[in-house]
Amino acid sequence: MEMSFIASFWLVSFLLIITPGADWAYTISAGINGRRVIPAVAGLMSGHLLATLIVVAGIGVLIANHPQALSTLTLLGAGYLMWLGIAILRHPPTPGAQQHSAGSWNRWALKGLCISGLNPKVFLLFLALLPQFTDPQGSWSLAQQMSALGGIHLVTCTLVYLIVGYCSRAILKTRPHVAYLISMLSGSIMILTASILIYGELA
Repeated sequence: MEMSFIASFWLVSFLLIITPGADWAYTISAGINGRRVIPAVAGLMSGHLLATLIVVAGIGVLIANHPQALSTLTLLGAGYLMWLGIAILRHPPTPGAQQHSAGSWNRWALKGLCISGLNPKVFLLFLALLPQFTDPQGSWSLAQQMSALGGIHLVTCTLVYLIVGYCSRAILKTRPHVAYLISMLSGSIMILTASILIYGELA
């Protein structure tokens, strides 16, 4: 597998990763809430891993060719994102609001998985992006190449999201008013993203 393919993919992937969206909003919310960055990011990355495996296995093409399946997935993901955004607006996380139960860690991970796993945009991104940076004539099979590229994306995305989460915690823990505003903004971004997805399906 040529380094030019890897470098080009990494650059495109990195630019997409650093673009704020629902994932960022959730990661920042986890950082403000306390020691929930790791389970939140782990959940988000589980969704990205699932999307990668679906594309590598060839199932992605089958799903993409069935608009009804994609539409259903979009509405489910948008509905969950809308619910989560409203929950954050109603009860915005604040620094020091610690939750020590193990179940809390599991809930943050599960929410992260649902946010990325039910987001068809993540799936379609991998479906469109991964094959573009593979070499059919290469010594590696296409599945191996896409798996490697998916792994590069996961590592990069994990590092960026961990930095975002922990930096938000460090910066906002002594600024509760700013943390409150950021929490409200995060919830609003989730609701806006969900609204756009729903409008795109029903319009």
